Parts: sequence; structure tokens; C-alpha cells
Amino acid sequence: MFKIYLIGLIPILVIAIATWLVSLWKRDVSIVDSVWSLFFLALAIYYSIQLPYLGPRGFVLLVLLSIWAIRLSTHITLRSWGHPEDSRYQAIRRNNEPNFNWKSLYIVFILQALLAWIISAPLLVILASPLPIGLSDYLGIGIVLFGIVYESIADWQLMRFKSKPENSGKVMDSGLWHYSRHPNYFGEFCVWWGFFLMVMASGAWLTLISPLLMSFLLLKVSGVPMLETDIVERRPGYRDYIKRTNAFFPWLPKH
Repeated sequence: MFKIYLIGLIPILVIAIATWLVSLWKRDVSIVDSVWSLFFLALAIYYSIQLPYLGPRGFVLLVLLSIWAIRLSTHITLRSWGHPEDSRYQAIRRNNEPNFNWKSLYIVFILQALLAWIISAPLLVILASPLPIGLSDYLGIGIVLFGIVYESIADWQLMRFKSKPENSGKVMDSGLWHYSRHPNYFGEFCVWWGFFLMVMASGAWLTLISPLLMSFLLLKVSGVPMLETDIVERRPGYRDYIKRTNAFFPWLPKH
């Protein structure tokens, strides 16, 4: 099984390089965000093809992962359609000139492909497992579904808010965004911890690195910190929003 996992790095790097070439044409590396979730779906499909057997747990995983990946990729693509390169990636571009076009291959695309490959380890364990669906699987499936729904509602609420011209420059603080500054990231967090719960019956505890790494990225690297780098300058009301609202885990706002 380790050989399948190791060779899985090849197709994911091919997808990363192909996306990088498209980014050169578009002069927009932020398209990698649309491909991020598809990295995992491509890996899961590759693992499934290579495995001699796909049990009920593996089938359920493929369904859940497909819903999560396609929904997230579609949302990000539609959200960014017709807009210039995301401001976060513009900052990365400025900080890595000259020759960012070449540097972006490994700074953005290969790095994200490697992260997706590492995080995908539990997916292979679940797909390869002949065990029937058990209690921990049902719990994990429930948490994954909750995460997908929670993230989808948060994205929809923010998209609807931004679509109204009168909200330009304002801060979204209603709906799920009333209880957390990043409810979409919290939903993502739930998805990956749910997948890990589906691994527990197999005893592959080393795959704990997957949800831990995803949580670290969301909380400390490319999630909350990167998004909030300059948002106070663009949305003055965000400073007060920070004071009264939890960054990640939903809770009642401070008054």
C-alpha cells in the first residue's frame, strides 16, 4: 500500500505543473485555489484504481470526497471568475520578484501538491480497508457531512452578502459569521477530522498527521492569518469584528 501512496505523488505533480502552465497564461496563480480540493479527489481516484478491492467504506469515502471537492472547487471558481489575481497571491508575487513566474512553480503549485499528498494518507487507508462500516465510521461520516453543509452555508451567506452593492466595504457579521470570523474554515476543519475518524477502525494512527496538518494550515498559515493580513485596511469595521468574534471556533460574540 505504501508503494501506491508513494507513486500517487506523480499524477498530483503532473496536475500541479499543468495548472502552473495555465497560471502563466492567465498571469494568475490564485487559480491553484480552485484546484486544491481536486488534488484530493484525483488522488482518491488514483488510489481506488490501484487497489484490488473497494469496500463499502471506500465507496462512501469517494462519494463524500467528491461532494466536498467538486462543491468547493466550483464555489471558488465562480467566486473568482472575472476578477484579478487574489490579493494574497499578489503579495506573494511582490515578495518573490524577480522571476516569480518560475518561482511560483515550487512556491505555490508544487508545495500545495505535496501538502495535498501528505494530507491524503487517511484516504488511502479508508479506501484499502476491507472492514465493514462501524461506529467510528458513522460518527466520522456525520462530522464530514456536517462540515460540508456548514462550509457551504457559510460560503453562500458571504456570497449573497457581497453581491449587494450597499455592502461594499462592510463586514459580514450575520448568520454563521456572527459566531465565527471564518465559519467556512471551521467547516473544512470538521471535514478532515471526520475523515480521520473513519480511519480509527483500521488503527492507522500515524495518519493523525493529516487532520493536524490541515488544522495547522487553517489556523496558522494559509487560512486565518493570510486572509486577515490586510483586511482591516480594506474593511475598517473589521477591527471591532475581531474584538467581539471568535476567529475560528463558533461561539457567542463578546459584547
